[in-house]
Amino acid sequence: MASELTYRGGAFPSAAAGAGGYDAPKPASSKPLAWLPRAVRYAAGEHRPVFALAGMLFAAAVFCFAAPSSPGAASATSSYSSGGPGGVSSSLARFSVDPAAHNPARHFVGGKVPLGLKRKGLRVLVTGGAGFVGSHLVDRLVARGDSVIVVDNLFTGRKENVMHHFGNPNFEMIRHDVVEPILLEVDQIYHLACPASPVHYKYNPVKTIISFPSDSFVSYLLFPCLDLDRLCAADRWHKTNVVGTLNMLGLAKRIGARFLLTSTSEVYGDPLQHPQVETYWGNVNPIGVRSCYDEGKRTAETLTMDYHRGANLEVRIARIFNTYGPRMCIDDGRVVSNFVAQALRKEPLTVYGDGKQTRSFQYVSDLVEGLMKLMEGEQIGPFNLGNPGEFTMLELAKVVQDTIDPNARIEFRENTQDDPHKRKPDITKAKELLGWEPKIPLRDGLPLMVTDFRKRIFGDQDSAVTATGGQ
Repeated sequence: MASELTYRGGAFPSAAAGAGGYDAPKPASSKPLAWLPRAVRYAAGEHRPVFALAGMLFAAAVFCFAAPSSPGAASATSSYSSGGPGGVSSSLARFSVDPAAHNPARHFVGGKVPLGLKRKGLRVLVTGGAGFVGSHLVDRLVARGDSVIVVDNLFTGRKENVMHHFGNPNFEMIRHDVVEPILLEVDQIYHLACPASPVHYKYNPVKTIISFPSDSFVSYLLFPCLDLDRLCAADRWHKTNVVGTLNMLGLAKRIGARFLLTSTSEVYGDPLQHPQVETYWGNVNPIGVRSCYDEGKRTAETLTMDYHRGANLEVRIARIFNTYGPRMCIDDGRVVSNFVAQALRKEPLTVYGDGKQTRSFQYVSDLVEGLMKLMEGEQIGPFNLGNPGEFTMLELAKVVQDTIDPNARIEFRENTQDDPHKRKPDITKAKELLGWEPKIPLRDGLPLMVTDFRKRIFGDQDSAVTATGGQ
């Protein structure tokens, strides 16, 4: 029995063999490849290498024919899926194996190697996303394929600015004030929520200072001579600028999101350096009528950098200079919107002071491009984002006259306190590190804003006339 289990000599002996069963095995010297080690002889026996090679060739053939490797093959696949000659019904087209048929953004070379795979969409939170700048940023993010959540209390924002996204499954709007905590799961946070208009922040600075450390109602009880409505508005602004920023930084820390703060050129105050570079610390009057806004933004920058250093939070800081474009608030007190609205209404253009103070104006799409480049880059900032083209207020008024009404009058009024004499960004840092610079000059961008303002102003007037019966 033992010999039967171990015998591998090949053919069985004839039945005429003796009573001992099988013939004795051949001597070892008669075995083929006897000079090779035993393991090698085993692998070479029974044609094993031939079968292994055949299996590899078969697998390679299957992979080669599974995907089309030429334009002709691709067209054949298309013809098959569309029910062409010799093909099947077009109802089966949805089962096409051609990846490009399901995702045009994916490009294949030779049908095998995917190049330029579609970028994975991010979950992005935009605070103040229903406002002027925020709504344009939302448009770009949605168009890029990101899932966008807008958080806005609609204090200065307008639902109409983002209403065209309401049917998009990648868009969500939450009416919420950022001074109250909120918990969301996102990858990036653009923090734009803060009233930036002089109409909203130029209150008695004492009221703003009182409202920050204590509740508005308590402040009113302590100082009953104060206007409660104005006090609440100032409180809302300061809380948004500081407490709102603190809440968003805390959210970013909890969920590990990258955080971008939109600061302002107002951190430079009435600058003694011209143009202003990011290393300039500014010339801010801490007790002036504009200090609530200037110092509030400086505090927000401080909080942002403290979270970066203390909590290792990924942060970005943008210092935004004067920006204009469609969807601006019509009566927000900013110079471009003031001039355009006044010219359309056939009112005098109000120039404060002698009109020789300078500003730099960037179109909103240029700003949005800069914000996105900053967020996607590896630089913290701060970065000046503005157009270095400098205009006096009289020059701006002339551009508005040329664009809307050459006969528009200019009316001079007393200048406001702490109004900066000059404002012009040095954007060398943004050019070198972000590859960004504005592209739309004022004379090209202003007509686009005028078209939007004309539609909104005259539309409101037409509605009013209809409501009063045309009287």
